[in-house]
Amino acid sequence: MPSDAEQIRHQLLVLAQRRTCQIIGHPHRWHPTQVMDPDSGQPFTPVGAWEFIVSLLQGGVEIETKILDAPEEGKKAYVIVTPLGARTLYIKLQLGSGHVIGRSFHYSEQE
Repeated sequence: MPSDAEQIRHQLLVLAQRRTCQIIGHPHRWHPTQVMDPDSGQPFTPVGAWEFIVSLLQGGVEIETKILDAPEEGKKAYVIVTPLGARTLYIKLQLGSGHVIGRSFHYSEQE
């Protein structure tokens, strides 16, 4: 039987692969066009950000569970912090009812 972490990864992956299941929460810090894709040298597109998240999830990136303070106090979010070129990318996702909710996609402020 898969662990809770494996089940969460699977749910995030399945939903992130479906454009109809991807939504951006409010408030948010979802700024893919301000983050440079090191492979292309161009900013991420909104579609490219989701594709990048899928590739990270498929690659087994570490996912940290975080309890939100706002906007939905007490709800769980899933955080990915990963190197991106010379910088660090911060991604925060939530699981909704049949959706994956993008909350954050920006450079880490702890650099």
